[in-house]
Amino acid sequence: MMAGEEDAKYLRIGVQGGGCSGLSYGMGFETEIGEEDKQLEIEGLSVLVDKESLSMLDGVKVDYKQNMMGGGFTLDNPNAIASCGCGSSFRTATNAGTPEDC
Repeated sequence: MMAGEEDAKYLRIGVQGGGCSGLSYGMGFETEIGEEDKQLEIEGLSVLVDKESLSMLDGVKVDYKQNMMGGGFTLDNPNAIASCGCGSSFRTATNAGTPEDC
């Protein structure tokens, strides 16, 4: 996927407020490293995580799964104490985020 994005050098994974449980995951591609970013090398892939998201993503496992309905990323987060049914929204013991109506 990254090869199809012009100038993409890094995969960014982060957390933002929102979703049913209060926090939502975000993923995208970046061309530059920001001042507040931590760069990780994971299986040959350069990954960026902003400082605020780092503790909430500590130990997270990201996987891409394909099934009959298509494919998509799954995140298994050991820091999540609650999550919504679709798995894209969560909260941690130290950060409840800003829940939205579903």
